This record gives sequence, C-alpha cells and structure tokens, in this order.
Amino acid sequence: MIAPRSRLLWWVGLLVLPLATVAGLAPKALVWASAAIALVLLACIADAVFGRGALRGITAVLPEVVRLSRGRSGSIEIRITHAGLKPTQVRVGLALPIGIESSDDDTVAILPAGSQVCAINCVCLPRRRGSYTLDACYLETASPLGFWAIRGVCAVRCEIRVYPDLTRDGKRVAVQFLNRGGVGIHRQRQVGRGREFEKLREYAPGDDYSEIHWKATAKRGRPVTKVYQVERTQEVYVIVDASRLTARLASPEDTILERFVSASLLFGLAAERQGDLFGLVTFSDRVHGFVRAKNGKAHYGTCQETLYNLHARLVTPDFDELCAFLRLRLRRRALLVFLTELDDPVLAETFLRAMNVLRHQHLILIGMLAPPEAKPLFSGPEPETVDEIYQRLGGHLIWHGLRELEGALGRQGVRLSLLDADKMTAQITSLYLNVKQRQLL
Repeated sequence: MIAPRSRLLWWVGLLVLPLATVAGLAPKALVWASAAIALVLLACIADAVFGRGALRGITAVLPEVVRLSRGRSGSIEIRITHAGLKPTQVRVGLALPIGIESSDDDTVAILPAGSQVCAINCVCLPRRRGSYTLDACYLETASPLGFWAIRGVCAVRCEIRVYPDLTRDGKRVAVQFLNRGGVGIHRQRQVGRGREFEKLREYAPGDDYSEIHWKATAKRGRPVTKVYQVERTQEVYVIVDASRLTARLASPEDTILERFVSASLLFGLAAERQGDLFGLVTFSDRVHGFVRAKNGKAHYGTCQETLYNLHARLVTPDFDELCAFLRLRLRRRALLVFLTELDDPVLAETFLRAMNVLRHQHLILIGMLAPPEAKPLFSGPEPETVDEIYQRLGGHLIWHGLRELEGALGRQGVRLSLLDADKMTAQITSLYLNVKQRQLL
C-alpha cells in the first residue's frame, strides 16, 4: 500500500499549480508548462513504481510472551530484520488492544547499514489485568524520492500478559515479611508446646507424666520423656470468588476481584516466609482453577499464571459444588481462607449450609470487604433528608445481616472478618499469623 507524503504535496503546490496557472494566463507558454508538469508527474509515477519494493526484506519480530504489571510502564521489544546494505528509516506501529495505552502511536527507527537486526522498544502502560494478543506489526518507509509512503503489514504472534501490581499493597505489609520470629501486626506469645513428635530424651524433674514414653522407659529401665515441636509446614489455601458480586468497585480504580487477586499473591509470599505450603482455588458457578499446595519460585509463578487472567463472571457462585470439590481433593487438614462477598442474604444462607461439609476437617477463615453503607443506624451524623434516612435504614439492615451471619458462622467454628479495602492484605495476613502463633491449625 502506498500513500502520498507531505513532500509530494509540497512539490505539487510549488511546481504544478504555478505552471498550470502560467499556462492558463499565457497561451504561448502552454507547451513548455505542460512538458514540465508531465515531467513532474512522470517522476512521481516512477518514484511510486520503484518504491513498491522498499519494504522487501524488512520484517518485524515480537517476543512470544511479554509480561507487564498493571499500572506500571513497560515496553515491548520489536526486532527488525533487514538486508543491511544501506541505512533505512522505518516507521513502526502496533495496534495495541483496549486496556493498554501508549503515548506514541508509532516509533521511528533508523536501520543502520551493516547490521541486519535492529531492536526498538515500544513503551506502553497497561490499565487492565489480563491476556492480550498482537497479531500484526505495521511498517512504513519512504520511496526513493520521498514522494510516497510505502506501507506494509508484518504478521506477528505475541501474547501480552498483564499481572497485578503488588508494589502498592506489598509496601503496606512489608513488615510482615521480615523474618523476626513470627512478628506481624500484633506481637503475640507462642501458645502451646506443639503437636509434632521430635525426639526422646532423659526424664528431667518437672516433666509431666503424660509426656513420659512408657514403652521406651520399660525398655531402657529409666524414665524417658517425649519431646514435641511446633508444626511449621502446613497447608494453606486461598479460595478466590470470581462471581458477579466481586465485579463491583472497591475503589474508583479497582474492582473487588482485583483486590482479591493482589491479596492472594501477597498472602502466598507470607505463607512461604512462614514455611507453609500455599495453594490456590478459583471459582464462580464452578471451579475454574486448582493449584495444589506447594512452595518455591516455580510454584509461585504457577499461582501468578492462574490469577493474572481471572475475571469476574456475571453468575451466582455455587458453594455446594465448591465444598464438594474441596472435600474430595483435600485429605489433610488445612487452613482455608475464603475471599468472597456474602452481603446477599440468599448467598449467605447457601454458604452457611455448605460450610457443614468442610468445617469438621479444616480450619476456615472468611474475608470479605465491608460494604461502605453497612453501618449501625445511629452511627455518624444525623441524616438531613428523607432519602438519607432510607439509605441509613438499608445500610443498617445489611450491617445487621452480616452480624447475624458472623454469629452463625462463629458457632460452627468459622471466623468471618469484614476487611477494609485499603488494608485488606495486611488484615488477612495478620489473621493468618494469629492462627500460626496460636497453633489453631
């Protein structure tokens, strides 16, 4: 494809139009004016014919996978291959999908002579998390005389993966990642003596009779005491709800699901620092992803790949199917952290019934963002309008329903916590550290 450049328009304006004007005003100059116009037109046509192959031998290659972080500037490397016989100026453009912004629509690169490969970077800013595909790279160069722009399309195959940005929430909970013997938001003493058998030792005055190993005592002929250690390696699963209620906004920039995803990944870092095995489950009306609890860098990368393209679905969550799935998959006692929304009374009742399948075997924590309107009726300033009174009544009913749900779950041994949107990750991590310190698992 060819398109006229500004140089062609300038030459037409400076030569063709004056010559045509002279030919119209002075009939005697018609012949040489027409000849000059014909020569200009012939040069333009020749330039277009010989410039058609200007992009021959020039190709663009993009990486198969480009990894970016949401809200943080990144770049896409474009490697351009050419014959390298003479310097060539090429204009390169990418049709970025919606959700990825770029301040420059195109990039101009000068391909030096003697070098067959030239790399340039396209700076972009992803606004939404997910997976995007680029299938074309657009190239443009000038014809030999510069009258025409020779344009072409180079087929590429590139997947852009936009991951959540953990920098903001990570700074708020950085103190919890420090290895200071279990220091978190609130320092608490270690409770209990542990449940995992470590070794046998000689009896010491003051040891409880229940700690004596009677078979070893009879065999050795002297008292022997059992020594226990605190269990360190335990299984922890974060269960992320991606149904319709999580599509609501938690802030002007983020949805509730976006906060759940960031909190899950940072929670995984905290679990690994504590020496536990971290697992992940995503669901809505069915189970979408299941990552068995492990640790290590490769495992954390698997969790990132599971969450980066998770989007809210406009469906009702199926808690019965989820609990049946977990009951079959998880044989060992584990800590289950549910990140869901239960301010819908029907969903809350369904969830309460479904917990009977899991609560006897596993320790369950539930975290949900506190609805901003859920407040006691007489809290805050006095309402000024009738509409505000009704809003307060609606918020009170939501608050009362959540308090009743919290009590009903508490009687089953399940803890429900209402979290603040800005402090969600720190609060979830604090609950987890509290469980570890008290050896509830």
